[in-house]
Amino acid sequence: MRKLSMEELNRLTVADFKNTRKFPLTLVLDNVRSLHNVGAAFRTSDAFAVEKVWLCGITGRPPQREITKTALGSTESVAWEYAPTTLEALQQLKAAGYQLIAVEQTTGSVPLPAFTVAPDQPYALVMGNEVFGVEDEVLAFCDAAVEIPQFGTKHSLNVSVAAGVVLWHFVQAQQPDTPPHAPNRQ
Repeated sequence: MRKLSMEELNRLTVADFKNTRKFPLTLVLDNVRSLHNVGAAFRTSDAFAVEKVWLCGITGRPPQREITKTALGSTESVAWEYAPTTLEALQQLKAAGYQLIAVEQTTGSVPLPAFTVAPDQPYALVMGNEVFGVEDEVLAFCDAAVEIPQFGTKHSLNVSVAAGVVLWHFVQAQQPDTPPHAPNRQ
């Protein structure tokens, strides 16, 4: 076993990535305060070919040094938009046919593995603030909530880690026989 070279990884250019098919997934950051978490969300969104990242409320926007450092250039490859409030972003997404899914522990949340992902349904995944989670009025506007099963003494994950776990679940369920861009590993 050896690490693959950059040539073997067959990475897309930013221009090619922008023109490649994306999964019908949008990540919505609801007042995420850490610029490092914002950058990590961009990087994860690039890895999973997410359509767009919505930056809402106090969530920082590029260009900022902490975002850029963590994003490693993905702020250039992943489409993003800012909304003064998360509800404004969600209203636009709902009107466009997205199912709004809060990633939050609630009285009605479904464990992530039990949530049935429809292959062609566009989803907006709402990630909340590091301390307060998804805002109550945002939660009330969402169609459903999912939570990541956890088995330790803590009751939460870092928002960027949670985004990675949830995006992976949705991408796996929506992935056709071939992902949007499969690396050539011959």
